[in-house]
Amino acid sequence: MKVTGFNHVTIRVSCLSESLRFYRDVLGMELVHRGRTDAYLEWGTAWVCLVEKKESTPAQEMSLGVDHVAFSIGREDFDEAVRRLQAFKVQVIRGPEERGGGRVLNFLDPDHTQLELYTGSLQERMKVWV
Repeated sequence: MKVTGFNHVTIRVSCLSESLRFYRDVLGMELVHRGRTDAYLEWGTAWVCLVEKKESTPAQEMSLGVDHVAFSIGREDFDEAVRRLQAFKVQVIRGPEERGGGRVLNFLDPDHTQLELYTGSLQERMKVWV
């Protein structure tokens, strides 16, 4: 199996309108398509699908799965991104700090999905962990 790279991530959200305001207006993602219960956004070379799930069970909310989604950002753009998230009073859960060979900031979306901005690469991270 020859995979060529990361394609997209789909994130379950409780309110599509609220999540769109966050991902589009706060993070600056470009809205490509909005359906009745889904939306597709681009952010650099990554794309994100938001899918509204109005009703969820406690088991779904606490299920195992993705811990967080990390997005690459240039070191030169990192501080401005931090300031923007702070201006919108986004809940930061770790950072900004140097970790794993790059600068990192972890924060939450309106449904508490953990997102990360990271300036490093896998090669830089492996130099630190080896």
